[in-house]
Amino acid sequence: MVFEALKASLAEASVIERGDYEYIVHPITDGIPRVEPEVLGEVVDAMVEVGNFDCDAILTVEALGIPLATALSLKIGKPFSIVRKKMYGLPGEVNLSQITGYSKATLFINGLKAGDKVVIVDDVVSTGGTLWALVDALKKMQVHISDVLVVIEKTDKKAEIERKIGHAIKTLVKVEVADGRVIVV
Repeated sequence: MVFEALKASLAEASVIERGDYEYIVHPITDGIPRVEPEVLGEVVDAMVEVGNFDCDAILTVEALGIPLATALSLKIGKPFSIVRKKMYGLPGEVNLSQITGYSKATLFINGLKAGDKVVIVDDVVSTGGTLWALVDALKKMQVHISDVLVVIEKTDKKAEIERKIGHAIKTLVKVEVADGRVIVV
């Protein structure tokens, strides 16, 4: 697959330091400067092409998975659910602790039940902290994972993360950060 719009936008992405973590600021990962329809369309079309959507719902984590899940939902006609950063206290709500390369948070899952099948959609995988916590919570809930789709792979530990979560992660592009620049590899 060729991702010309995505690759061009990544080449222009800013990189900022958050402690020891090099954080990529990009429309797909941050909504900054703005999400161009051409890039979002290219990403969603690619996810539809590689994804296994034998599922009841698309599942994403707040916030930057939301545009991806919304566009996918409209394209394939499946509902989506958002793992939120806010507790609602609804019946069946499940909380999980998320630890990434630059933050810690508690997240909350609503609207899923044992036996449901989901496709996890996310913007970037780096440390695997978000995916690990989410997959662990879903397993405890007896929710089945049909597929894991991520736009940007920013890690050399993908195989290790896949072993840890027990699922393959399908990424569209792999990047490295060097000299304050994003390089598609």
